[in-house]
Amino acid sequence: MVTEAWIVKMRNQVSANLKQALLLESPSAKKPSLPKQTIGILSFEVANVMFKTVHLHRSLSDAEISKLKSDVFRSEGVRNLVSSDENHLLHLAVSEKLDDLSRVASVVSRLGKKCSEPALQGFEHVYEDIVNGAIDFRKLGFLVKDMESMVKKMERFVNATCSLYSEMEVMNELEQAIVKLQRSQQHQESVKAFEQKLMWQRQDVRSLRDASLWNQTYDKVVEMLARTVCTIYGRIETVFGKKDSTLKRDRSKNGASKLVDSRSVSGFKDSRRSEAEEFTSAGDFSFPCGTNPGRMFMECLSVSRTNDDDDDDEDEDVEKEEGNVVSDEAAGDVSRLQAKRPSPIEVLDRVKINHTKETPRSTIKGVLQGSKSSELKFSRDNLRKIEEKLRRAFVEFYHKLRLLKSYSFLNVLAFSKIMKKYDKITSRHATKSYMKMVDNSYLGSSDEVMRLVERVEATFIKHFANANRTKGMNILRPKAKRERHRITFSTGFMGGCVFSLVVALFAIIRTRNILQEEGQQQYMNTMFPLYSLFGFVVLHILMYAANIYYWRRYRVNYSFIFGFKQGSELGYRQVLLVGFSIGVFALLCVIANLDMEVDPETKDYEAFTELLPLILLIGMFIALVLPFNIFYRSSRIFFLTCLFHCFAAPLYKVTLPDFLLGDQLTSQVQALRSVQFYICYYGWGDFKQRKNTCGDSDAYNAFFFIVAIIPYFSRLLQCLRRLFEEKNVEQGYNGLKYFLTIVAVFLRTMYSVQEDNQFIWRILAGIFSAIAAIFCTYWDLVLDWGLLNRTSKNRWLRDKLLVPQKKVYFIAMILNILLRFAWLQTVLDFNFSFMHRQTMVAVVASLEIIRRGIWNFFRLENEHLNNVGKYRAFKTVPLPFNYDEDDDKDN
Repeated sequence: MVTEAWIVKMRNQVSANLKQALLLESPSAKKPSLPKQTIGILSFEVANVMFKTVHLHRSLSDAEISKLKSDVFRSEGVRNLVSSDENHLLHLAVSEKLDDLSRVASVVSRLGKKCSEPALQGFEHVYEDIVNGAIDFRKLGFLVKDMESMVKKMERFVNATCSLYSEMEVMNELEQAIVKLQRSQQHQESVKAFEQKLMWQRQDVRSLRDASLWNQTYDKVVEMLARTVCTIYGRIETVFGKKDSTLKRDRSKNGASKLVDSRSVSGFKDSRRSEAEEFTSAGDFSFPCGTNPGRMFMECLSVSRTNDDDDDDEDEDVEKEEGNVVSDEAAGDVSRLQAKRPSPIEVLDRVKINHTKETPRSTIKGVLQGSKSSELKFSRDNLRKIEEKLRRAFVEFYHKLRLLKSYSFLNVLAFSKIMKKYDKITSRHATKSYMKMVDNSYLGSSDEVMRLVERVEATFIKHFANANRTKGMNILRPKAKRERHRITFSTGFMGGCVFSLVVALFAIIRTRNILQEEGQQQYMNTMFPLYSLFGFVVLHILMYAANIYYWRRYRVNYSFIFGFKQGSELGYRQVLLVGFSIGVFALLCVIANLDMEVDPETKDYEAFTELLPLILLIGMFIALVLPFNIFYRSSRIFFLTCLFHCFAAPLYKVTLPDFLLGDQLTSQVQALRSVQFYICYYGWGDFKQRKNTCGDSDAYNAFFFIVAIIPYFSRLLQCLRRLFEEKNVEQGYNGLKYFLTIVAVFLRTMYSVQEDNQFIWRILAGIFSAIAAIFCTYWDLVLDWGLLNRTSKNRWLRDKLLVPQKKVYFIAMILNILLRFAWLQTVLDFNFSFMHRQTMVAVVASLEIIRRGIWNFFRLENEHLNNVGKYRAFKTVPLPFNYDEDDDKDN
């Protein structure tokens, strides 16, 4: 691949040299070429003209013309306000297009005055001849053959110039800030920091100038625009007809009047003739096609300008458009180069494609066949996967380079502040000499990082962004997500609605004395488990929102640890909005259900009232799996992916979000049982009579146990997967913890379901539950949180703490122990006269969710500080290839 690119580059260079030698230089006299002027500050005006040119070209596409004739011309407004005559409307459309084109041509002719090629200086005469029909440009070879490639190239220039304008504004602000700081003669450390930042900004501006129109020559830009203008004129003639009377009438009016002001056609011809005589008598150059300026310009355009230093590799697609005049000697040289092309590089024989065991298929194949790298096969699927991995690798590498640059900037600023404080205390003036040493060190003046940044940007934009700088930089530098006021307002509004609905619900229950009615027991056994599911979900969402708030407050890098895509992570306000929205709909359904039962007019519609929870659950499921880009689509996809990985364990490689979501599911056992109750209650038709006959079914009781152990069994399989891959004994002990929990849940379930041998089941459930609770508590405090370290400088805690109040950690440990043993209620049968059994189950489940929310904060804090899970010491992206060096070792 490298050799092929080198041969193509050499072939283009040989072709360019031969063209220059044969066509652009006179054999008798060879004059030294003068340096060509660059666009410079006029690049912004040229970018505006290019944008208008691209817009004009696209307005002449087949789809736009068809829309113009079928929709615009036949619309009622146009027929009533303008005209119903299609020929007259066509005349107006042609006039508008020619006016726009003539404005562009006038700018091109003005820029052509600064070109070094005399033929480009006379573009106004060429365009005048074309418009007046004096030249049949179809017989000439200077039109753009692939207009789409030319348009893409112009769009790249426009986007790069826009980015240059923005970066230059930032650079100007930095320069002004430095001047103000220097005048105040204070904050010298800030001056140093701003100067360092200004240096980096100038490097960015310098690279953008090379990619934009700023450093392009007048000859190159005017030639590009001139060819495009003539091609667009040909497109206008093709679309509206060569023999169209409208186009003939507009030729003289839109040609001479726009370019030559008020000169008559005869005067214009006389002046053109005199200028042609001047060109002939000048003797500075020779053109093989005569002295007519139009002919000179066409010959100038028909010759490829590949000798221009600004025509780099990205212009190779445009070279296909240009009429290539290559001699037989050049063709012979190119053919000889192609004949001598070497065979593929030997290194490719040792390159293998890495296949990480990330899918069920790859996992099974890896277990059966062993971990072997596959051969290098350039299939479409392999190339797509390789491209995606390389894209991720480039993005992560670029992000690390930016972090390294920020690290350098912050350290230089820190040195400056330290020295300022030192000078203030010791009354010495050591800052200047010491900071000079810092600036000359690698920390302050190393250009290697900037060169790497520029190389990564150039490579990524060229190969992964279709040479579109704006698109590439948006991927490399995603903008930070901005908090919107409407999110804050919506969150507050929904929170107020939840509070109001809760008050209304208690008022309805109190005033109508619903708890004392005969159907209270029936309602608690049927409808309460259905609605409690939404309560569990909302409570868990609120705890997660609180976690995000405190993670941000104490600077826990949770988005990096979870692997969220930058800019797509949800803030605590968005999470609160989701939780409050679900709470509002759930409370509305509860109140509507109670109201319809009490109201005599709607009391007979029991079947419909029973369907309200099911309708709400289906609506939540649809909103969760909705494929459209609404309702936080990226976050929903991330959640569903992790959820699928949890249920498909151990067929997927275990990542931190996967096992952390598995831990959350272990605290939602009662919610999973509520889903099982939904299936039984509505699937078996109990909702029609509001009866709960699910407990009488052996299948329901069996699944009552299976559903409860699914989260723990999933975590057990994840631990076994990590034990198998990482050979870490600690994962084996972690799996043992979940195995003991599965046994304890099984025994507690058997105790609550079986009516025989209650005492034996109770004793066994108590013993295993106590062992599991003690084991889990120790694991939480010591391994997950990293606390209870006697040798730590923070006694019984750990060395690194983010929360300054140490008592918070002790309170959290006590709460974790108390809430861990909330399961005692299921074994000891705590009964309260004022609380129904289903209410007690919901309270215990809610306490477990609260405990999990507290656990989440300290677990991620410990991961952030100590990387206890050995996941995120630094973020690595596996490359798609590896190189087998065994052969090299043998040599």
